[in-house]
Amino acid sequence: MIPGGHLHLLWTRDDEITWRELVIPYASNSLKYGWWEEVTVIVWGASVDLVRRDPAVQRDLTALIEAGVEVTACRACAENLGVAETLVELGVDVKYWGQPLTEVITAGGQLLTF
Repeated sequence: MIPGGHLHLLWTRDDEITWRELVIPYASNSLKYGWWEEVTVIVWGASVDLVRRDPAVQRDLTALIEAGVEVTACRACAENLGVAETLVELGVDVKYWGQPLTEVITAGGQLLTF
């Protein structure tokens, strides 16, 4: 495990293959096997729309949260797509991500984007 290591996964794609074959397994296995101390999935852009229209993805988000992954979403995207309330009900932290993402980047944080 990376001491104090915090990985941010910026998920912006709306395809289920990226979600099922990359985001879910890497986020959950990172905690399960101790690759990272903390993992945060940031749902932003087109991925918010996938969450809006796919109940299976909604269930998967809940499972990730239950596994200890922090799941958060861009408030502007969620409000524009009418899914903010649903995300909050799922346990997703919905907030504006512009400044926090800039801070992760400028601080040299660990960020994967897809």
